[in-house]
Amino acid sequence: MFLTFIKTESTLKEILLITQSLSVFFPLLVAGPIEGATHLLPQIVKKREFDYNKAIDGLRQILWGLFKKIVIADSCAEYANLIFDNSGNYTGSTLVLGVLFFAFQIYCDFSGYSDIALGTARLFGIDLLRNFAFPYFSRDIAEFWRRWHISLSSWFRDYVYIPLGGSKGDTRMRIRNTFIIFLLSGFWHGANWTFIIWGALNAIYFLPLLLTHNNRKNLQIVAEGKIFPTFKEFVSIVVTFSLTLFAWIFFRAENIGHAITYISEIFSPSLFTIPRFDGIANALVTVLIITVFILIEWNGREHQYAIAKLGMNWYKPLRWAMYYSIIIIIIWFKGNDQQFIYFQF
Repeated sequence: MFLTFIKTESTLKEILLITQSLSVFFPLLVAGPIEGATHLLPQIVKKREFDYNKAIDGLRQILWGLFKKIVIADSCAEYANLIFDNSGNYTGSTLVLGVLFFAFQIYCDFSGYSDIALGTARLFGIDLLRNFAFPYFSRDIAEFWRRWHISLSSWFRDYVYIPLGGSKGDTRMRIRNTFIIFLLSGFWHGANWTFIIWGALNAIYFLPLLLTHNNRKNLQIVAEGKIFPTFKEFVSIVVTFSLTLFAWIFFRAENIGHAITYISEIFSPSLFTIPRFDGIANALVTVLIITVFILIEWNGREHQYAIAKLGMNWYKPLRWAMYYSIIIIIIWFKGNDQQFIYFQF
């Protein structure tokens, strides 16, 4: 695809410009979003001028990405690592808390990175593809995978799933294609059986929707134009999130034995005890911050990122107070640095 573009649309000068630009285009070099040549290269070649509104929007998205990474993900990583690495010492209720911490760690870490990348690119007048669209508000697993790591899911769909026949053909072929795509997604994360099981679980979750032709049922934003979801939507979100949490155990566990032991302890009488571990008081502060974060994300779910429109109609000093508050919180939590989780994949 890249060579075709070069041959048909670029001069030698443009080829050199593209090569030089791509070599320094840091917003997506390490972990995405995964961009197609037909989307990115024309923007590299095209002459761009500074756009104040785009720059401000990009800075807002960078700010929100830093908040998600430093305040939410890094804080959650501390407790997720503590609980998973010492899971044999904790009760079922504490282990559930560990999975919750990991779920928000991996989401806020990777989507935070994506927000920083998209915002930075927008400063240079380049629009990258959206990579996350509030996946934890999904009403079924099919919707979750349309909203989680969108660029990778789209790549697998276009270059693996559709060439295999997609959802066409007989039932056996559709089941085969579904398992291939999810197992490959698991293997892409690493050569560990935990990732394979994680992929297989998501395939099992997805199959009933595919076989009953309900995999494209929830295409619209949940509770669009409303403050609250319906009771049915709320239950669907909780069930989908719970299934995702269960699969995350295998993704985070050191090996299959660790995952099985972790799960068996969760489904034991100790599940109904009060969570206890070192640093529980600070962890509860993190839980409170996560709760506020969820409310902000819910409020902004109809936009490209949560604070894209937040405060735009407020009195200017109040809006700037919000920005400075976020900056102060980021600085306050800066001491707990954690590597970007997706840099290992």
